Amino acid sequence: MWFFLMKINFIILLLMFSGNMLAQKTVDVFIENHTYDLVQDRLSCMQGEMPLHFNAKVYGFVDYFAVRNRDYTKEVIRKSSMYFPIIEEYLKKYNLPDELKYLAVVESGLNPQIISRAGAGGLWQFMPYTGNMFKLHQDWYIDERFDPYKSTEAACKYLSSLYNMFGDWELALAAYNSGPGNVRKAIRKSGYKKDFWEIYRYLPRETRSYVPQFVAVAYTMHYAEAYNLLPTNPAYFLENDTLMVKGYANLKTLAEELAICYEDIQELNPNLKRFGIKSAKEFYPVRLPMDKIEEARINRDTLLYLASLNGQKDLDYLARNSVGSTFGRDKHVYKVKGGDVLGTIAARYSVRVTDIKKWNKLRSNTIRIGQNLQIWTYPNTKVKPAGPVATAKHKVSVDLNGKKTHTVQPGDTLWDISKMYQNLDIEKIKMLNKLNSDKLTPGQILIIG
Repeated sequence: MWFFLMKINFIILLLMFSGNMLAQKTVDVFIENHTYDLVQDRLSCMQGEMPLHFNAKVYGFVDYFAVRNRDYTKEVIRKSSMYFPIIEEYLKKYNLPDELKYLAVVESGLNPQIISRAGAGGLWQFMPYTGNMFKLHQDWYIDERFDPYKSTEAACKYLSSLYNMFGDWELALAAYNSGPGNVRKAIRKSGYKKDFWEIYRYLPRETRSYVPQFVAVAYTMHYAEAYNLLPTNPAYFLENDTLMVKGYANLKTLAEELAICYEDIQELNPNLKRFGIKSAKEFYPVRLPMDKIEEARINRDTLLYLASLNGQKDLDYLARNSVGSTFGRDKHVYKVKGGDVLGTIAARYSVRVTDIKKWNKLRSNTIRIGQNLQIWTYPNTKVKPAGPVATAKHKVSVDLNGKKTHTVQPGDTLWDISKMYQNLDIEKIKMLNKLNSDKLTPGQILIIG
């Protein structure tokens, strides 16, 4: 019996090994056939309304997506069955080239909730300001940059305007990435050339890679089967419809009452950032599985009453106290004056330094005279009057060796300190104190003379 089981296990292992070897051999064949000339020939067969120029840079990105990072590409293709039908519908509505659906892959990898380091969000990576331009609602509960439907329609409008501006799809794509101003600047520097590859070297570095990536993604996804990249488990949205909600509703309670997985509601509503939704002024659509929509509509009043009972206080507390929150606050604009540091500005407005940095996307405590800072305060907050400008009289002291010293205050920077004292600059402070970086700590004693 033991020998028989060992034999069976050996056969299973042998079959698994043979299967892996066959799969690897299949991939190797695709890689061997992945020649420059073959890619160029295949791409020439794809030419449509949008130009898909081929060169060594495009081939390098094709190699990345089709060969070196196959797992990423397979996952993108798996998700494309969810998002491409939505995108294709809006492209058709606005009479735009179908190939533009591949731009969402370049932007977000078809992740509707991804946020870049710069703050761009969603399938189409709208910055908050651009999202507002195209009426994508953004607050603590809702961010329509993450809504696949509304953000795609906004992207179509934006791409249409960029094409009308430049009359060329490659330049429109470059402008989508870096802004129309950078493309116009590159056109001027090139001697007013109007072709992407002729202005290429004058564009920002990221934008130079943007159009080649787009072409490579379009090629790789079009020929996915030839590269054995088609997924075995394509993703699909649940069939769904909308329930109109007004006021506060706890989505977890709503899911529980309708016997729905909360995760399904999350997937259908990536624009809803919290476990609750709050829409005080007007009704807002929440997508629910189609097989539950009739029940939800019939019992809407009862469901929404039950969903309003839990969690609102917790969410409101988080909204008020999270770093950089503007929830329930009024906006002020403060112009930085000489001697200002973040700590003193924060104290005047009864906010935190971390809030000011978040509101203004500051990576350090450095601010400059004349800079406008957004400050958000609660209603009826009394702004404290400005104190005296920091001077040597207020800060300077003398140690036992007769050296003049400055005690670092919260928010102080080397630039701030250099402006407080005569005949002092940043390099001199660093030399006197043997500093290897610009980092300061409150309470630190600096020699200033």
